[in-house]
Amino acid sequence: MITFSLFYFSSKPMAERLLVRALKGGKSTKILTLNGKKITKVPSTLEKLPGLKTLDLQNNLIPKVCPEISTLTQLTALNLGNNLLEEVPEEVKYLSSLKTLHLFGNRIRRFASGACDGLQNLILLNLNNNQLSWIPEEVRRLKSLTYLSINHNQLASIPRELCFLENLSELQLNYNQLICIPEEIKFLKMLQKLLLVRNNIDILPEGFCDLINLRILDIAGNIIQIFPPGFQDLKLREFYCEGNPLFLKQPVNAIKQEEVWSLQEITSRFIMNQLAVKDPFLMQAIEWYPEVRSKISQGRKCAVCGKSFLTIWLECVEFVPPSKNWKISRNLHLVPLQVLICSYKCFNQRGPNLFGIAQV
Repeated sequence: MITFSLFYFSSKPMAERLLVRALKGGKSTKILTLNGKKITKVPSTLEKLPGLKTLDLQNNLIPKVCPEISTLTQLTALNLGNNLLEEVPEEVKYLSSLKTLHLFGNRIRRFASGACDGLQNLILLNLNNNQLSWIPEEVRRLKSLTYLSINHNQLASIPRELCFLENLSELQLNYNQLICIPEEIKFLKMLQKLLLVRNNIDILPEGFCDLINLRILDIAGNIIQIFPPGFQDLKLREFYCEGNPLFLKQPVNAIKQEEVWSLQEITSRFIMNQLAVKDPFLMQAIEWYPEVRSKISQGRKCAVCGKSFLTIWLECVEFVPPSKNWKISRNLHLVPLQVLICSYKCFNQRGPNLFGIAQV
């Protein structure tokens, strides 16, 4: 194997001479490093290095990738970090053997059309410190992706398609503008590390509690007040949540409002609770009303009586101590969990550790 490194030469003429030497190696050249050489374009002569495995072009002035790079079908590692790229280049889709792709520190605002098409073997994608405001649905084609980092961008949302990357083990989305996490995150069954520091997230979906392999969670610096039911059962090793306005256990007296249910709510509760006891007439009749089935599929269970309800509920909070197995933020003593109750009657029958949520 022949390796050519240009780390120790700063002049462009010297870089060109060493590139010529690399080309003389032909198929025997496996690694080429052109780090920090003020290169303004990817050398088109790379097509003469079909056996290249690693190409390092970071810390240069490259605004675009040449078409010839698509001939490097044996390339497994490509580093284009700290350049001037404005998009994830389309040419990478031809790099069918690529396993690691570094594109950090560019000016990337978008993915070129088809950029994800041929990267079925990609394991690591680093897009930190760019200007991405969205991720295309095509990201789901990165079937082998295990590590994805998009810190310090401008993302406002996560496409649900990202949640179908079944091999994803680590997801970093720190310092973006995210306001929510899709319910489909529950499908990331292999996810072990999730970093969401400094976003605008105000609630975590219930599906979050299905992340059975999650071990490290950092949601510091968001606007989360309460966690979904079952959150305390996650098998975390590390959990950080400082800088969130979590509900505090500070009971106050409040005036209860009169309950007035809509006809739809009354009817929905009756149907859902009759279906729960397998009423034969309703179970047969409901098959003819898909709109009704769709509506009642949104029903919830009361934490006190166990009966179903649709759109009217009391949101309460239960405070539980964090697991002794969690390495946690120093000031976290109690974890506020969301609890939903169907009526004031059940609210009055609640246990001593359930509290209504008051604006004070």
